[in-house]
Amino acid sequence: MASTNCAERDTVIATELLKGQGLGNQLFCYVTTRALAYDKGCDFAILNREILDCMYFMELDCGRVLERAYFGEVYHEREDRIYIGNSRHDIEHGCYITGADKNLCALNQTTLLYGNMQDESYFGKYKEEIKAWLKVKPQYDCMEYSRENLCIINIRGGEYTSNPELFLRRRYWLDAMEIMRRQRSDMQFMVVTDDLAAAKRILPEVEAYHFDLAGDYTVIKNAHYLILSNSTFAFFPAFTSETVRLIIAPKYWARHNVSDGYWASEQNIYSNYRYLDRKGALFTAKECREELDKYRQKSPYYKRIGKRLEGMALMTAYIRSRSLIYGDLLVRAVRSLKRRLKRGGYDKEQL
Repeated sequence: MASTNCAERDTVIATELLKGQGLGNQLFCYVTTRALAYDKGCDFAILNREILDCMYFMELDCGRVLERAYFGEVYHEREDRIYIGNSRHDIEHGCYITGADKNLCALNQTTLLYGNMQDESYFGKYKEEIKAWLKVKPQYDCMEYSRENLCIINIRGGEYTSNPELFLRRRYWLDAMEIMRRQRSDMQFMVVTDDLAAAKRILPEVEAYHFDLAGDYTVIKNAHYLILSNSTFAFFPAFTSETVRLIIAPKYWARHNVSDGYWASEQNIYSNYRYLDRKGALFTAKECREELDKYRQKSPYYKRIGKRLEGMALMTAYIRSRSLIYGDLLVRAVRSLKRRLKRGGYDKEQL
């Protein structure tokens, strides 16, 4: 049962959807806003609801119809960033590491919310209600690939492919597939992706499909086993699934490839996920949180949250970023060249 502790009967908790948000980000804003309002017995409202990508295959209740001018109070979710030399983005804009914002849950007056709003503590206790809120229309609910020996792999391509710190390495997918094979010796695999070309490059041995939005969403929702990318798109189909048995996701989320212990972001540690590190080891959400708590205590990055790099530290970070992100690729290229030279695969004119 939702509580009824709003100060006024007419209190409204709302959010405004923004152009450029993908479906995953839209649904986090929608669900968190509705859950916060539900918890307090308040009304809720979704501004710009017409841009919700899933309206054609879900019957979403978007609450009261209100304009932005209705809201005198605006709240932006807390945002923490560390400036670190793991990529040009993290040097210039900072790496987003934010955890739960406790003030968000304490709101008790009419407020318009902005933020990522992806922490499980905002909405996790209302899982059954969320299943009803995000119910898929029967005619769009694809069960064709819901088999007990089929693992769905969700590869995120698009703009991820141009960010080596973000686009997951082939090793991640191979390690996760090996773990899934231990679950069932007859395990088969299928890729669902927004970028067929990228999927074929990184995992050419697995058949890849891109359906429409409803198809991609519901194939993930009805899967028995999932290997996910560091993308928000798959969260709610996985969270509301009635079939899934094991979900594997990348440890450290958006910085799986380069992190030495920090999460980008901490909000993306979810209780029903198992997280895979770069060595092929699997961790529970509880283990990840405990490890992160210890990391915070000793990490110099957490002592200077929000502080930009300057001078020599900035120059060193740029050098370090190229080494960390591209170093492994360069090493592999050199090794490949040496092998081909040894076999006589090049002549002097080609070098």
